[in-house]
Amino acid sequence: MNIAVIGPGAMGLLYAARLSENANVSLIGNNSVNIDAINKNKVRLKYNGQTTVHDIPAFLSGTLNEKQDLVIIFTKAYVTEQALSENKNILGENTYVLTLQNGCGHGEVIKKFVKEENILIGTTKEGSKRENAFTVENTGRGETAFGTFNGEKLSCGEEIADVFSKSDMPCKYTDNIKQMIWDKLMINASSSVLTGVLQQNQGFIAENEYAFDLCKKLVEEICEAAAEEGCVFDKEEQKERLYNHLKNAPQGYTSIYFDIKEGRKTEAEYISGYVVKTALKHNKTLPVSQTVLSLVHAMEGR
Repeated sequence: MNIAVIGPGAMGLLYAARLSENANVSLIGNNSVNIDAINKNKVRLKYNGQTTVHDIPAFLSGTLNEKQDLVIIFTKAYVTEQALSENKNILGENTYVLTLQNGCGHGEVIKKFVKEENILIGTTKEGSKRENAFTVENTGRGETAFGTFNGEKLSCGEEIADVFSKSDMPCKYTDNIKQMIWDKLMINASSSVLTGVLQQNQGFIAENEYAFDLCKKLVEEICEAAAEEGCVFDKEEQKERLYNHLKNAPQGYTSIYFDIKEGRKTEAEYISGYVVKTALKHNKTLPVSQTVLSLVHAMEGR
């Protein structure tokens, strides 16, 4: 299987390294210095005290012309359209495009480039940390799951999942990916966004009564929006789950935290923004989520 990974950041490098054991993998990025570094030094994956080296060709965006069987997108959500537009040459009639990006709503962008039945929406519990342009550490293991954007059954779903699983990346194809996406939003659109707004770690969110009260209100609103999409969650169970998540990684810092700290644009519009827009679609308003989203955008504009 020919697989192109767009976005050679922490997650892109991790997936490329693992999948290269059972597929022909290429990396695509828009930073020429980083691309040159990958081609010169190869991709180095650290895990459990060991380092493996993977010879994966890296291409500057727009320069790979071979049609791919699978394209995995790991760019920031707000550059998805630009990335696919620059790399149209790798998209064929039978190319599947899988997004494992943060947030939701990517399918609407991807369908501008491939037919709906070829769009795959996924989520992952893998964790990674990039040390430099070509070195990544696998900091946490977990399952990757994906399903179709249009909800139709995918005949080759198990075959694609098998390539991941054989590459030491537990993976499953599911007909219920929407529930899993909302399950991930439950944390990302509550505590993760708050770590950015408050510029604090996860432990602070759990221990500070005002911060966690905000978190609980966000969870309630996310549950309301999810229910409108047919995904039902128990609010109290989700609050307890969130608290345990924060307590288990008190020193954890999220990507939104770092984006705001470093003065970068965040992906909040694809996380909290997606929750708010979903509610509005069903004539509901989520005042706490909207306020927190506005605070993120205000901080982006500093």
